[in-house]
Amino acid sequence: MGRIGSCGRGSMWRLRAGSSALRGGAWARISQRAGAEAEAAAAAGMERAVVRCVPSEPKLSLSFALADGSHKHMQRDQSEPLGRALSRIATNALKGHAKAAARKGRRAAEPGAGAGAGAGAGTAGPAEPLVKLYYREEAVGDDVLNVDAWQDGAVLQIGDVKYKVERNPPAVTELQLPRYVMAGFPVCPKLGLEFGEPERSLFRWFREARPGAAAGAPSAAPPSAAGDSPEAEAGAGPAWVEVGGAHERVFTPSNADIGLRLKLRCTPGNGQRLGPSRELESAGPVEAGPGACTFDQRHLYTKRVSGDGLVRAVTYNVLADVYAHTEHSRAVLYPYCAPYALGLDYRLNLLQKELSGYSADVLCLQEVDRAVFHDSLAPALDAFGLHGLFRLKQHQHEGLATFFRRDKFRLLAQHDIAYQQALAGDPLHGALLEQLGRYPQARDRVLQRSSALQVSVLQSTKDSSKKICVANTHLYWHPRGGHIRLIQMAVALTHLKHVTHDLYPGIPVLFCGDFNSTPSTGMYSFVSTGSISEDHEDWTSNGEEERCNMSLTHPFRLKSACGEPAYTNYVGGFHGCLDYIFIDFTALEVEQVIPMPSHEEVTTHQALPSVSHPSDHIALICDLKWK
Repeated sequence: MGRIGSCGRGSMWRLRAGSSALRGGAWARISQRAGAEAEAAAAAGMERAVVRCVPSEPKLSLSFALADGSHKHMQRDQSEPLGRALSRIATNALKGHAKAAARKGRRAAEPGAGAGAGAGAGTAGPAEPLVKLYYREEAVGDDVLNVDAWQDGAVLQIGDVKYKVERNPPAVTELQLPRYVMAGFPVCPKLGLEFGEPERSLFRWFREARPGAAAGAPSAAPPSAAGDSPEAEAGAGPAWVEVGGAHERVFTPSNADIGLRLKLRCTPGNGQRLGPSRELESAGPVEAGPGACTFDQRHLYTKRVSGDGLVRAVTYNVLADVYAHTEHSRAVLYPYCAPYALGLDYRLNLLQKELSGYSADVLCLQEVDRAVFHDSLAPALDAFGLHGLFRLKQHQHEGLATFFRRDKFRLLAQHDIAYQQALAGDPLHGALLEQLGRYPQARDRVLQRSSALQVSVLQSTKDSSKKICVANTHLYWHPRGGHIRLIQMAVALTHLKHVTHDLYPGIPVLFCGDFNSTPSTGMYSFVSTGSISEDHEDWTSNGEEERCNMSLTHPFRLKSACGEPAYTNYVGGFHGCLDYIFIDFTALEVEQVIPMPSHEEVTTHQALPSVSHPSDHIALICDLKWK
C-alpha cells in the first residue's frame, strides 16, 4: 500500500467548530476551544499558514492558499533572512494572479461569452502585492532569520489577505486503511502523526450513501470553520453519510455497510490544539465476513482486560505470509484451504479481530512478517493499548513479536539474542560450546540455524516491585531436529538465568513460544524437570552421524500454564501440541486457562488454516497472578 505524504503541507484546511467527533470531558473542551479559535480567525478574514520548523532539519516548510485558490508549499533555509522568503512569497502571489487572469481571459474568448467578459483584457498587469509578517501587531524585520521570524500566532499579510501562522501544529504524516475490509471485523488504520498523539486526535467515519455514490464525486473538501460537512458532496444527493457514534480510531463495519465504501477523517491533536484534517477512502467496498470463527466463543471469556494483579498471557504462531502465500502452500501444505483465505489481506482481518478480542496483557507471536508487524499488527494493536517489539530472525523475512499493555507495564530492558551467535560468541555459553565441540556435525548444524530468543523485562505500572521477564521464541522446525532444539533451549535457559539472576535478581520468567516439541520430547522434559540425560533418544534424532550425547541442567522451576492440549497445531498431515506458556511456578500461578476451540470448530473446514481461522496454529491463553 502506498505511503501517503504529510498533511498540512500545502493544504489550508480550517478546523470545524463544534465537531461531532468529541469524546467527552476535557478533550471536548479542547476541541471546542480549537473550533472557536478557527471561527475567530475566519471572522477576522484570516486564512491559515502552516509552518513546520524542526531544529534537526536545515529547512522549514511554509504552506498556505493564495486568493486565487492555488496552494503553495515552500521550503526555505531556517538561517535565511525573512526578507528573502517574503520576496519569494510576493513573486508566487503575482504569478498566481497572472495565471488566474489568463484563465479568465481564455474563458472570455470562448464562443458565447458575454460582451463584457473580456473587459480589462490588455490592461497593465497588477503590481507585486505587499507581503509582510507581523508578530504581536508589530512588523517583523526583514533581517530576522526565518527560524526566529515564523512564530506561532504571527500574522502573514499577502495583499489584502491575512493568514494566521501556526507553527508545528499536529499533522497527519501517514494514513492507511487495509485493502480488504469485512463486516464484523475491526478496521484499524495505520496512523503516523507529527506533533500529535493518536489518543488526542479526533476520528470520524463515513459510509457511502449508496453503492457507488462517491465513485464519481470529487474528493471531499476539508470541513470549514462554519461546520460544513462533506455529506453533501455529490450533486445528486449526499455521497457520504457519517456513521453515528463512530468516533474512535478503530471502526467495526456492520452488515449494513456491505457493498459500501468507507471513509475516515482524522483530525490530529496533541491535547492543546488540533491540526489540519486528513481524509482517506477505502480502496473497495465492505465485504461479507465468513460467519462464525474459531475464536468467537473464546472471546466470551476475554471481553474485558484482566483485573489488577492478573496478567493475561497469549502465545500464538500466526503463520507468516512468506510461508502461507506460495504455490507449495496452496498445493501441498494446505490444499484444503480456499486460496483467498490464504491471502494476507484476508487473514489479517481475522487475525486482528482475534488478537484484539483476547484483551491480552502480554502477547507473544511467532512467524510475524516484518512488513506485517510494522504496517498492520503494530498500528492495529496500538489502537487497543498494546505496545509492540519486534525481533527479526537472521537471514529471514519473519521473526518474533512481543506486545504488552501500556497501562499495565513499562519496558525496562530488552535482551534479545540469536541462538547461533550467542553460542558461538558469548562466553556465557562457553561450556556448552566446548561439549558440542566433540560432535562437529551437530555443532555445525546448530550454528547454521537462524532461530532467535526475544527477551523483554517489564515492570508493573501499578506496583514497581513487580517485574517479569517475558521470553518469546520459535525453535527449529524439522521433525528430526530434536537434538538441535535441546541445544537451542539450553542456550535460551542459560541466557535467561543471566537476565533473571545477574541483571534483575529474583524476577520470574514467563516463557512463551512455538517450541516445535510435543510433550513426549526431550525438549519438553528438559524444561519441565530441569535436566536431560546424555542417553535421551533425542540426542540421536537425526541419526548416528549427528549424535551429540550431553547431560544438561537448568535452575528454573517451570511448568506449562495451559497444560498439554491435544493439539495446538492442526494441519492435514499432522496434529499435536507444539506451543506452550511456561511459567516460573515459584512466583506465578494460573488463575484460569481459556478453553481451546472445540474439535468440531477446528475441523469444520477439514483443518487449519481455513476461512474461519487465520493460522495453522491455535493461540494459548491464560490468566496468571503473582503468588
